[in-house]
Amino acid sequence: MTQSTSQKTVPGTADSARRRSIGQILLLAAGFLVLVAISASSVILVNAARRDSGMVVHTVEAENQISTLLLEIRRAESAARAYMLNAQPSFLTEHEAAVAAIVPGLDKLADLTADNSVQVENIKKLRAAIATRMAEFAKAVGFVKQNDAPSAVAMLPQTGAGAAVQAIADISRAMRAEEDRLFIQRTRTADSTQQLASIVTVTGSGLVIALAGLSIFLVQRSSRARDEAEAQLRENNLNLESTVEERTADLREANDEIQRFAYIVSHDLRSPLVNIMGFTSELEELRGDIFRRIASLANDTPVVPDVNGELPEPALPEQDKQLSADFTEALGFIKSSIGKMDRLISAILNLTREGRREFKPVKIDTRDLIENIASTVAHQAAETETTIRVEPLPDIVSDRLALEQIFSNLIDNAIKYLKPGVPGDILVKGRTKMGFAIYEIVDNGRGIDPKDHQRIFDLFRRAGTQDKPGQGIGLAHVRALVRRLGGTMSVSSELGAGSNFTVTLPARWTGTNRDKQA
Repeated sequence: MTQSTSQKTVPGTADSARRRSIGQILLLAAGFLVLVAISASSVILVNAARRDSGMVVHTVEAENQISTLLLEIRRAESAARAYMLNAQPSFLTEHEAAVAAIVPGLDKLADLTADNSVQVENIKKLRAAIATRMAEFAKAVGFVKQNDAPSAVAMLPQTGAGAAVQAIADISRAMRAEEDRLFIQRTRTADSTQQLASIVTVTGSGLVIALAGLSIFLVQRSSRARDEAEAQLRENNLNLESTVEERTADLREANDEIQRFAYIVSHDLRSPLVNIMGFTSELEELRGDIFRRIASLANDTPVVPDVNGELPEPALPEQDKQLSADFTEALGFIKSSIGKMDRLISAILNLTREGRREFKPVKIDTRDLIENIASTVAHQAAETETTIRVEPLPDIVSDRLALEQIFSNLIDNAIKYLKPGVPGDILVKGRTKMGFAIYEIVDNGRGIDPKDHQRIFDLFRRAGTQDKPGQGIGLAHVRALVRRLGGTMSVSSELGAGSNFTVTLPARWTGTNRDKQA
C-alpha cells in the first residue's frame, strides 16, 4: 500500500511542479514584455513630447522674431524722422544701426518659418515691403545730407502712412495670426502627448505592481506546495525505506533459505551417489566373477596356474564375448554419469559455500594479481603456445579471493577455447572511468556466436562445440561474483574472431554494493 501511494503521489507532485514552473516562466515573460513595452512606449512618447514642446517653443521664437523685426523697423523710422527734423548725426547713426539689423532679422525670421508654406509666402511679401520702406528711408536721409530739408520734411507724411507701411503692418498681422494658430495646435498636441505618456507610465506601473503581486502570490503558493511536497516525500521515503527493509529482509531470508536448500539437497544427493558408486564397484567385481565362471564352465580345457601361481583368465565363447563387452560398456556409462553427477554436486556445494562467504574489501595490486594467475597456468599456456600479455592495470579496493576467481576463470577459459592450430594470444588491459575500474580480457580464440552471448552466463548452460570438460557453472559463478562486488560484466565476440570479456567494478568498493542482497 505504501509503495502504491508513493507512486500515485509523486507523478501528481511532478505535474503540479511542472505547471507551477511553466506558470512562473510565463509570468516572468509577461513581466519582461510589459517592461519592454512600457520602456519603448515611454521613450517614443518622451521623444514625441520633446518634439512637440520644441515646436511650441519654435512658434514662440517666430512670434518674438516678428516683434523684434517690427521694432527695428520702427526704430529705423523714428531715427530717420528725428534726423530729418534737426539733422543731428547721432540720429543718423541710430538710424543706420537699425537699418543694418533689419535684413539679418528678416533672414532669421525666414529660417524660423521655412517649415510653413504660408509663412514662406508671407516672408516674400514682407521682404518686398521692407525693401520699399528702407528705400524711402534712404531717400529722405539723402535729402537731409544734401541740405534739402524742405524736401525731407515734405516726405514726413509719406513715411508714416505709405503703402509700404500698410503692407508691413498687414503682413505682420497675418504672420502673427498664423503663428498663433500653430501655437494653439502645437500646444494641444504637446499636451496630448504628455497626457498619453502619463497614462502609459501609470498603466505600466500598475501592471508591474500587479505582476509583482501575482509573482509574490505564486512564489508563496509554490513555497507552500514545495513544503507540502517535501513533507509528503519525507513521509513516502520513510514508508519506502521501511518497505525496502522489509522486502530486503524477506529476500535475504529467501536467499539464505535457497542456499540452505541447495546445500541440503546437494549434501543429501551425495549419500545415495556414494552408495551407487560403491555398488557399481561391487557390480564390476561381480561381473568379473560371473564371466570367469561362465568361461570356466564353457571351457573343457582345465585351467593351470602360470609360473607366478596365478590362474589366467579363461577364454569366453564367442557368443559370451559380446555380452561381456556390452556389460562393460554399460558399467562405463554408469561410472561416467556418476562422475558427472559428483562434479555437479561438488560445484553446487562450492557455490552455496561461496554465497555464504563474507566479502572483505582490501586494496589490491591488480596487475600483480593477474600475473600470479598467469604464472599458475603457465604450463597450459606453454602446451598451447599461448602468450599472456598484461598491460598496466588500475589498482582497486575489492575482495581479493573473488577477484582471483573471476580472472582465473576468464583466463582459464581463454586458454581452453583457443582456435585449433593457431598460437593463443591473451591480452589483459584496463582503465578507470567515473569511479569505476574497467578490465578487458581479450583473446584470439574460437569466439562465441552472438546468439549465445547471454546463454553462456546461465547456470549449467554451455555454448558451442562441447569438446572440453566443464559443467556450465564457471561464467555463471563469475557474473554472480561481479554483481556481488557491485559491478557488471559483458562479452563481445564473433565466431572465429576471438572474445572480449569486459568486467566493470567500483574502484573503491566499500562492501555494501549489492553484497548484502546477493
